[in-house]
Amino acid sequence: MADVIFCIVTTIFRIFLITVMKRLVAKDINSEIFQLFGNYKLGGEKSKVKNMKDVKNMAGVIDTVEFDIKPEEEIKSETGTKPKAAIDAPDSGSYDAVIIGGGPAGTTCGVYLARKMINTLLISPDLGGQVLRTSEVENYPGFKTISGWELANEFKENLMQYRIHLRIGDRIVAMELSENGGIVQTEMGSEYSFKSLVVATGTRSRLLGVPGEKKFYGRGVTYCETCDGPLFKGERVAVIGGGNSALTAANDLLSLGCTVQLINFLPGLQADAVLVEKSKSHGNITFHTNHQIDEIVGNMSVNGIIIHDRDSGKTAKLDVSGVFIEIGLIPNTTFAEGILELNDQKEIMIDCFCRTNIPGIFAAGDVTNVPNKQIIIAAGEGAKAALGVNDYLLKKKL
Repeated sequence: MADVIFCIVTTIFRIFLITVMKRLVAKDINSEIFQLFGNYKLGGEKSKVKNMKDVKNMAGVIDTVEFDIKPEEEIKSETGTKPKAAIDAPDSGSYDAVIIGGGPAGTTCGVYLARKMINTLLISPDLGGQVLRTSEVENYPGFKTISGWELANEFKENLMQYRIHLRIGDRIVAMELSENGGIVQTEMGSEYSFKSLVVATGTRSRLLGVPGEKKFYGRGVTYCETCDGPLFKGERVAVIGGGNSALTAANDLLSLGCTVQLINFLPGLQADAVLVEKSKSHGNITFHTNHQIDEIVGNMSVNGIIIHDRDSGKTAKLDVSGVFIEIGLIPNTTFAEGILELNDQKEIMIDCFCRTNIPGIFAAGDVTNVPNKQIIIAAGEGAKAALGVNDYLLKKKL
């Protein structure tokens, strides 16, 4: 009888110990268990716990998964997760994939291809693209608000941790196709062959095409409020356009204490209501809708613009020292004309897999016919293009 009672008590005691230890193990190991041993970090000479089995066996728990607690550096080297830095590309070479463009689409594409261990080259004048010229971004998931420069830097840092060849500060000027891919030539004279290609060249600012625009470029005429806005702090300026870019520029200039004359060719404004209301809340902005600019005038630099009302024909001169042109963007597809299929807006035509009319050539981002030019859409399209390239190359090997 005494033996039976002893067995029962022993079993209850073991169950109690196992339950207590399971609860401890289920909690944060660092904050609960390891504090019992002096609050030491994992790994290193001072770590008193060698593996999880040592901890669990104190309660008599058996058949547990055993793992060693090692220094972070040792873990990285064993698992292969230690970042591999991007490297500068040579002046020539052959690649499985070449990406043209370093904006959200191009950098995202680069990350995906590098993670697929595909021999990749990215060619671009910069890393960031149009994002670098954006003041604030408030609709990119993961950030309540972030400057364009900071977001572009996030893209860059993410890309730079992978093994990918970069040719930054250069651009593509010519492309020639062959049976197994093709060759691209850069402005600086470099030449690279490819098995697959992703065009993510983005867009450039649209010109007004009026007298004085080219003459005063850099002397009052600008296409980048983010870059040049602070130079006109407290001055009288004109913003040309009625979309989101124009109203964003106007709001930024108003915050710099500028007096803004906003001129839009169309009746009304086409920007998001929140941007329009924000600009209207300021007392030092005047809207000239349904007006056209005839000329930008000045001496050594801009001192005014000539506009006319498209209804009445009445002409007026507005005294301004700066002209910020925000009337849209043009796809950077000159090098692809006659090779890739373009639409009337010179955008590259793609299908839902980012494939162009040429097998092995893909396109992504604002340079394509995909509607709604947004940073997050461009990034997503870059990922899609990379996955398309991966599938294409795999099938080529079969």
